[in-house]
This record gives sequence, C-alpha cells and structure tokens, in this order.
Amino acid sequence: MELINGKYVIDEHNQKVAIQIDIETFQKIEEILENFALVQLMKENENDKKLNLDEAKKYYQALEKAN
Repeated sequence: MELINGKYVIDEHNQKVAIQIDIETFQKIEEILENFALVQLMKENENDKKLNLDEAKKYYQALEKAN
C-alpha cells in the first residue's frame, strides 16, 4: 500500500482543518472509490432480472421517451 504524502492546512489555532495532496494521488483515490462503489452496486443487483438485447433496447427507448 502506498503512503499518502499530504500537507496539512491549519487554522489560526494551529488545528488541522484540511489536507492538500497532489492531483495524481487524488485521481488514484477517486478511481479506487468509484471502483468500490461500482462493485457494491453490482452486488446489490446480482439477483435482478437480466434483459436480453431486445428487452434492453425497449427499456432504454421508454426511458428516453419519458424524459
């Protein structure tokens, strides 16, 4: 596991209020969180009915008409 090298932002009372990290580290964290959330969503919907191609097309066409 990689360490996160950040710089603390402190207030006038020397209390830590934020952390500053480089954009590359932020993007890695963001990708990990998105992947985790996607896996959780997939697990929640494992038992949902699967649509075949024609059913999926009809479903998405109905969504487009509704909007």
